[in-house]
Amino acid sequence: MKAIQDSLEDISYLLRIPQRKPYGTMEGNVKKALKIVMDDKESILASIPADFKEKGSELYASLIDGQGGLRTLLDCIKDKDPDKVSVGLASSLDTVAQLELLQAPGLSFLLPQQYLKYPRLTGRGMVEFAVEKGDGSMFSPEAGGEPRKIATIQVVIDGYSAPLTAGNFAKLVVDGAYNGVKVSCTEQAILSKSSLGNNSGYSVPLEIKPSGQFEPLYRTTLSVQDGELPVLPLSVYGAVAMAHSDVSEEYSSPNQFFFYLYDKRSAGLGGLSFDEGQFSVFGYTTVGREVLPQIKTGDVIRSAKLIEGQDRLIMPEES
Repeated sequence: MKAIQDSLEDISYLLRIPQRKPYGTMEGNVKKALKIVMDDKESILASIPADFKEKGSELYASLIDGQGGLRTLLDCIKDKDPDKVSVGLASSLDTVAQLELLQAPGLSFLLPQQYLKYPRLTGRGMVEFAVEKGDGSMFSPEAGGEPRKIATIQVVIDGYSAPLTAGNFAKLVVDGAYNGVKVSCTEQAILSKSSLGNNSGYSVPLEIKPSGQFEPLYRTTLSVQDGELPVLPLSVYGAVAMAHSDVSEEYSSPNQFFFYLYDKRSAGLGGLSFDEGQFSVFGYTTVGREVLPQIKTGDVIRSAKLIEGQDRLIMPEES
């Protein structure tokens, strides 16, 4: 599923190429993903628990031939309409995400005892932001629509790989901590306000799950130069991560998060961000990536809602 997802997500980069877009390359990416889906049907379905087999079979069929399927995405690419490709891609990635959710219900590892006092997310969730321009201007229209006063951004948060970070963030969202919060922007990031008063959250330790490892590391950065790569990379446009604590880089901020505006043109070793492996990444922007470059310092998060995953949010055990 990760190989399928990677192949499709590459199309997001190709769509951002100005002028003549490489539709032939996009078609190759989708055909590669479709071949994996067809060749590995047994292993994809075998990894779904018995209780979800029927739903899994429906999603598998939909991924091939459904409205959000890969063959539909191929038709969009053949039409050479970037808006249609963008919508079809989002739909295919959503179907992939739903299959992945069925494959991994709950955490596959035990958290260290000292971290059971933190909220945690035992799976995936989705947060929806409503963002408003601070100066009264409008966001550019969606395909075929009107300019928008408020834009919607959806973020998938991943408790499988960052249960403490995603759990703390989900709790803050449920508590309404980000409603009405202003953002500030740099060339590479959109940051939430650094202090939320009483909605302080938890000083969660830096949490990074290395690729190929069974569980996350805590209070430890990765050395990309030595080949250590995270399961949740920062080097993706629209990655969502926690800022560092003001006190120690071994901890994340209790509440300040950022959208990372990754740009391959200013990347370092192997096309990776210079900050790869240094922050607790816990999610990715799946809807509204085209909105991110329009956000400016002073714009406001009108609301943040946990629209999926509340049933997976585990609150701290009482001592």
